[in-house]
Amino acid sequence: MSRMAGVMLTGLMGMVGAMAHAETAQEAAVRKAVAPRLGEDAKIESVTKTPYSGLYEIQVNGDIIYTDANAQYLFVGRIVDTRTYQDYTKARLDEINAVPFADLPLDLAMKRVKGNGKRKIAVFEDPNCGYCKRFHQTLQGIDNITVYTFQYNILSPDSIAKSRDIWCAADRNKAWSDWMLNGKLPPAANADCSAPHEKVLELGKRLRVTGTPTIFFVDGSRIPGAIDAKGLEAKLATVGGGK
Repeated sequence: MSRMAGVMLTGLMGMVGAMAHAETAQEAAVRKAVAPRLGEDAKIESVTKTPYSGLYEIQVNGDIIYTDANAQYLFVGRIVDTRTYQDYTKARLDEINAVPFADLPLDLAMKRVKGNGKRKIAVFEDPNCGYCKRFHQTLQGIDNITVYTFQYNILSPDSIAKSRDIWCAADRNKAWSDWMLNGKLPPAANADCSAPHEKVLELGKRLRVTGTPTIFFVDGSRIPGAIDAKGLEAKLATVGGGK
């Protein structure tokens, strides 16, 4: 990883970590009581008292569960307001998993600009992912957008080889589109050419990217999975930039 990318990644993780608040004495007591009951593989990131009937929110392994003040019971599921049907758990997950877009190490991604490029997204994709190919087709009909594609090779060793050949091609974007749209690979890369596979893999794991495609937006939000053109336009409209 370049020095700049390393600095950006460190800053990104620091900002995500800074979202955790200082626990009160009661929250610390709940953490101490519940930790052994969750098992040694559970990484508790924070414990926060909620305004919901005395429940405590536990962020663990990138998810949220709830417990009572004595850590006697665990509640696994979502808290939904019965009057407005607002999903408070989803809102909190979106908040804690938000990623400052400007801090992404974009030098590890392929950059494609269409039209004025004012609207921006970052996508984690695997070259052997069928849903990624579907999303690539969707992007063909979207204008005035800049797409940063991180080659997130998690499906097979073959994905690593394909991504390297594409990354090392004379025109990465054309090579990527040729493969994703038409199944045409570029010539094998020279032995002295390297792709940022390990760095992107590390980044994706730290950002809790568990599947492809995963799309990040400039407001820090993400959408896991392929989204159609109508849904993408609607999402881009909510984060600004127009068409």
